[in-house]
Amino acid sequence: MNIHEYQAKELFRSYGVSVPSGVVVDSAEEARTLIESKTGIFGGTAQVFAVKAQIHAGGRGKAGGVKIAKNTSDIPGFVAALLGKTLVTHQTGPEGRLVRKVWIEEGAAISREFYLSLVLDRSSRRISILASTEGGMEIEEVSASHPEKILTLSVDPEIGCKGFVGRRVATFLGLPVNLFNSFSVLLANLYRFFTETDCMMVEINPLILTGEGRLLALDAKVSFDDNALYRQDKVLALRDLFEENELEIEASKHRLNYVKLDGSIACMVNGAGLAMATMDVIALAGGTPANFLDVGGGASKETVEQAFRILLGDPAVKGIFVNIFGGIVRCERIAGGIIAAAKDVKLHVPLVVRLQGTNAKEGREMLRDSGLNLQVAEELFEGAEKIVLAVKGAK
Repeated sequence: MNIHEYQAKELFRSYGVSVPSGVVVDSAEEARTLIESKTGIFGGTAQVFAVKAQIHAGGRGKAGGVKIAKNTSDIPGFVAALLGKTLVTHQTGPEGRLVRKVWIEEGAAISREFYLSLVLDRSSRRISILASTEGGMEIEEVSASHPEKILTLSVDPEIGCKGFVGRRVATFLGLPVNLFNSFSVLLANLYRFFTETDCMMVEINPLILTGEGRLLALDAKVSFDDNALYRQDKVLALRDLFEENELEIEASKHRLNYVKLDGSIACMVNGAGLAMATMDVIALAGGTPANFLDVGGGASKETVEQAFRILLGDPAVKGIFVNIFGGIVRCERIAGGIIAAAKDVKLHVPLVVRLQGTNAKEGREMLRDSGLNLQVAEELFEGAEKIVLAVKGAK
């Protein structure tokens, strides 16, 4: 789950990470009222303000989503121009994201810019720290052009983010020695935030050194582990459903792991690894996957029916490939669920089902005798070829 920049900064502040003061608004009139009443940041000494569109995507600045106001009288106009605008960035896709909120914050005198992030590294089963002297740039660009300017440091969970870790990163960034302690505290606070709130990624780009010698998180991007939200009520309360795909929201209600993609062949699979392999094989057979969908190891008739409804809710779907390995749940039970669900949802696109595992033979026989307009496959690539040909033939 992702959150907005202004929400991430409020969380940072609660963990002792310094951020610029700001206010979130959803209308130009609200901004004008705050300015005229000299409320909050507008009652201070700040002369420059950043006006930033709030969407769950990076690259806002390049897309015109960040404005610099050198006079408070310019702010309402900037807010009006951003609200209701669809921002298209390299992370939104061509459809873009609609701006519904705007964050206004005090400007800062920037002396230096850095990149700092914490990510969950599944290969090492640890949290990794990424740091770079090239703050303000996309980390992918830095990695491609100047990989030597990126430090990756894995944190031992038995030890945690101690002072020596902070000093190692501060040395790489070339910070003055008198800031080593404050940087180490900042990094330790971020690490604590990461672990206590079940984050997947925390990114500050840029982390700045101000002219006054302060370290300040000028931007903030945070994502959380969906599987841990049941124990993170405060985090879950920050969820913005407007920023999520409607089908993904519906899938989450039924505990289905669903991610919409841009293709035409829908996949229904049990197991994340098998789902990834299924998408790859569809592409290898000449098709394009329309989604990632893991119905889990205990797929029931109700689960399968909800999965079919979600897949058919995508108008881009022209065919469905069901690829199930029967382990915990036997294949004839899965076949029964598929038959009942397909009848209930009135399936109107080609369907190919591949069953393997416990009682797969019995399950395939049930599908063949069902009277439904579907094809049965035994091998993975065979199934992928059948659905690709069926979709092409249906055009």
